[in-house]
Amino acid sequence: MDDAHPEQGQGRRPLEGLLVADFSRILAGPYASMLLADMGADVVKVEGPDGDDTRTWSPPLRDGVATYYLGMNRNKRSIALDFRDPDDRALAQELAARADIVLENFRPGGLVKFGLDYDSVAAANPAVVYASISGFGSGGGAALPGYDLIVQAISGLMSLTGDPDGPPFRSGISVFDVMSGMQATIGVLAALQHRNHTGRGQHVEVNLLATALSGMVNHTSAYVAGGVVPHRMGNAHPSLFPYEPLPTADGDLIITAGNNGQFATLCKVLGVPELAEDPRFGTNQERTANRDQLRPLLVERLRRRGRMDWFRELLEAGVPCGPINSVEEGVAFAEQLGLDPVVRVGEGDGAVPSVRNPVTFSESPARYDLPPPALDEHGAELRAWLTGPRR
Repeated sequence: MDDAHPEQGQGRRPLEGLLVADFSRILAGPYASMLLADMGADVVKVEGPDGDDTRTWSPPLRDGVATYYLGMNRNKRSIALDFRDPDDRALAQELAARADIVLENFRPGGLVKFGLDYDSVAAANPAVVYASISGFGSGGGAALPGYDLIVQAISGLMSLTGDPDGPPFRSGISVFDVMSGMQATIGVLAALQHRNHTGRGQHVEVNLLATALSGMVNHTSAYVAGGVVPHRMGNAHPSLFPYEPLPTADGDLIITAGNNGQFATLCKVLGVPELAEDPRFGTNQERTANRDQLRPLLVERLRRRGRMDWFRELLEAGVPCGPINSVEEGVAFAEQLGLDPVVRVGEGDGAVPSVRNPVTFSESPARYDLPPPALDEHGAELRAWLTGPRR
């Protein structure tokens, strides 16, 4: 494997020395493989002759490449292989045989005919950690199309999103694709630890519907443990108040006074300390039950000043709150906090701005060596390596 891992930069990252054969595309799989790559794994992105679909998902574009693709494909090398071609198929099989991790999000069973399914790969590579991401699992839902929007609808998330009297809405991002990518990463890391103990690989399976039901936490718990079917409440929280946007003189401010102490402080800052003593609002349960009475009393005070004035004063007093920002403002706020959210991936004119990996390590930080690759950018070197002797 030494020839497959070019040395880049200084210092050793947590997953350095591991090879990932990434047969995934679109979002969930590429997001997972990018997280692994940031932590040092050598990720070989295997694309069909036409490339990952997200290369053309635009606008917006940067230098002719969709920013969608750029957002989840850094730190990888690309090789284009047509699995229908015997020679290309043999190269893909050889890559899988050498890999520590195989990651794929084809429809369940779709790789069997190419000899790239788990059973085929594990027969040649028993130590492989093979991760499959699907929409609805490999059982009764294997034939269902695994698109995030469909899962948002089927799982019940859309029934929770939007105004009470309005239509259901999708999340602003493909939330279950991203969460499934994270779950796949967790599963891979756990399976690697199992391999460290036993020497054996295994098949890790993640599906978007199971991720959705788990990720809706309190809402699915309300049903399975309490027999309550949650419903749309706009931006309100079913179990807390205040925990939503409230209008000020110049825009909404999120206020999340989640306990009695925070609520008392909120009332004091707003100049209505008596509300904290009102028996209708003395506990969270009472505030939630009487939110229609409490909300206008809070809004009447909040409308007297602008959101940023309240934001600064309430934060200083210890009341959690925040303005509703645009994405631009959100990035700027992270910069103000010193989080350095934007990194440059690569060097010189080929460097691409990207969003920093959210995990920090005190001893082995993530690095950002390779910009998202052009289609088959590393094909020649990878073909030469795959047709050479294993080491």
